[in-house]
Amino acid sequence: MQDSPRSPLPKAALVDAPAPRAVLFDAYGTLFDVYSVGLLAEQLFPGQGQSLGLLWRDKQIEYTRLVTTSNDGAHYQPFWDLTRAALRYACKRLGLDLTAQREGQMMNQYRHLSAFPEDREVLRALKDRGIVTGILSNGDPAMLEVAVKSAGLEELLDHVISTHAIRKFKTHPQSYALGEKACGCDASKIVFVSSNSWDALAATWYGYQTLWVNRQGLPFEELGTSPKRIGTSLRDVLDFFPH
Repeated sequence: MQDSPRSPLPKAALVDAPAPRAVLFDAYGTLFDVYSVGLLAEQLFPGQGQSLGLLWRDKQIEYTRLVTTSNDGAHYQPFWDLTRAALRYACKRLGLDLTAQREGQMMNQYRHLSAFPEDREVLRALKDRGIVTGILSNGDPAMLEVAVKSAGLEELLDHVISTHAIRKFKTHPQSYALGEKACGCDASKIVFVSSNSWDALAATWYGYQTLWVNRQGLPFEELGTSPKRIGTSLRDVLDFFPH
C-alpha cells in the first residue's frame, strides 16, 4: 500500500536503514518556488499567469528529458537555455505576445526565484546536527549561484552540485552519482529531498534514502516504488535525524 502524506516507514525498516550522513536537496521546486514567477506573469499577461507558469515548467522538464535521451546527448543545452526555450514555447502555445522586454523580465525573475520560508530553518537545523548538506540540481552553475546567493543560503550548504558537469539531466543515473562523489559516501547513506515526484522516484531507484515533499497533496507515481518518506514540508527531513 502506498504511503500517505507524512507517514514514516515502520520502525523495523528504519532500524535496518543505514544512518544517513548527508542530505542533498533538489533546487527548483524544492528549495526554490518555480511558481513564484506567477505574480509577474499575471502582471504581464493578465488572466494567464497561472497557466503560463504551469506550462512553462512542464515544457522545461520535458526538454531536459528530450536532450538527455536523444542521440546520446548530442543536443544538450544548459538548463538556462532550455528554460528560455520552454518560456518561448509556452507563450506561443497560449498565444501570448512575448516581447524581448517581457522575456528578459520573466527570465530575470526565474533567476531570482523565491525560496520557501522554511529553507533556512531546516538547513540550519541540519548543520547544527553535523549533517553534510548540499544541492543536486539540473540548474547550471551560474543559475544556482545566483539562486543560492539571493536566498542567503551560501553558508548553510556544503555542496552545490550541477548536472551540467556531465551534460546529462536528472533522471539519468550519472546525475545522481554526482551526489555520491561529492559527499564521499554511498547513496544509501544520503537523504535526497525533492518535491518533484519523478525525481524522488528516480533517486529511490538509484539507491538514495528519499523524502518526497508533497506540498500539493498529489498522488505519488504509480510505478511500484515509494520513497522512503513522504512529507508536506522540508521540515520532514529532520525526522531522519532524531535527537
